Parts: sequence; structure tokens; C-alpha cells
Amino acid sequence: MISLPIEPAANELLSRSPLALLIGMVLDQQIPLERAFSAPYDLVQRFGHEPDARELAEYDPEALTAVFAERPALHRFPKAMAARVQQVCQLLVERYDGDTARLWTEAKDGKELLKRVAELPGFGKQKAQIFTALLGKQYGVQPQGWREAAGAYGEEGSYRSVADIVDETSLVKVRSYKQQMKAAAAKAAT
Repeated sequence: MISLPIEPAANELLSRSPLALLIGMVLDQQIPLERAFSAPYDLVQRFGHEPDARELAEYDPEALTAVFAERPALHRFPKAMAARVQQVCQLLVERYDGDTARLWTEAKDGKELLKRVAELPGFGKQKAQIFTALLGKQYGVQPQGWREAAGAYGEEGSYRSVADIVDETSLVKVRSYKQQMKAAAAKAAT
């Protein structure tokens, strides 16, 4: 299971709660991954209980934004990300009866798993591939063809994303890879 350099209770929540894991992935953009994947635990603390997908889907949008904006904010863009989390939860309720794990447990193969994840609000191809790799590498969700569906993120021994982080050393390798990619993109743009 996941082991990020975050509070042990936050890792434990990510390891046992499919919804918390998915929320962490939703929030993993434009902020450090430690903050994104700690945020589900902070959300539970603010609610005083673990909200389920149905509760978040039906929550008053302004009130949810206020929960996300409470200091320290759960994300750099609390209003937009509260709305995104709510949209994801609404889709989970509509398609999977609020059972987050059904998103992946009912996928017949890697291609279908990737398609299901890519249908989530805010999940483009790259983010969907990273989440598919995370599920396969760290959660044992390995339908036939999952590595191929995850693309380069599914490669064994790679250090490209959160899917590959199991300790401080692997975190450093992933950060180094991301810096190399940004440098290459900047060079290509000039």
C-alpha cells in the first residue's frame, strides 16, 4: 500500500479508503503531492467523520468550498477543487452507486480501467494513466493489460509519478525525473 512522506494516519487512510485515495489524486495538481495526498485526511478531520461519495456529492457547494478554504486550505484553488471533488463524487454516485472501488474492481481489463478513470472530471490521459499505474503498482489492481494501459507510468522499475513512490529515495527519483521533463519541455519550447 501507499507510503508517502506524510503523516502516518494520512497514509493509513489512503491505504484503506478508495475515496480518500481518489480525492488525493484529484487534488494532485499544481501543489506538492504531499499536500494533495494529505488533504483527504485533513478533510476527514474537518468533517469529524469520513464522508462518503454520496455525502460529498450532495453537500452544499458553498459550504464545501468553505471546508476546502479553511486554513490551511486543502488546495491552492479551494473553490475549483471543492467543485471538482464534488463532480467526481457525483459521477461515482451516478455510475457506481457511490462505491468508489467499483470504478476499478469491475473493469474487465486495463483498457477499460483506463477508460473509466479517464471519464472522471479533471482526469486527462496522463492523470488517468498515473492513477491506473498507482492502482496496479501499489494496490494490486492488475486487470489484464493494466501496464500497457498505464503507458510509461506502468513500467516496472520506473520513477515517473506518485505510483512509484514508496519511500524517501523513490520520492527523490520521481522529483528528479519530473525536473528533467520540465527542463526538456522548456528547451523544446525555445
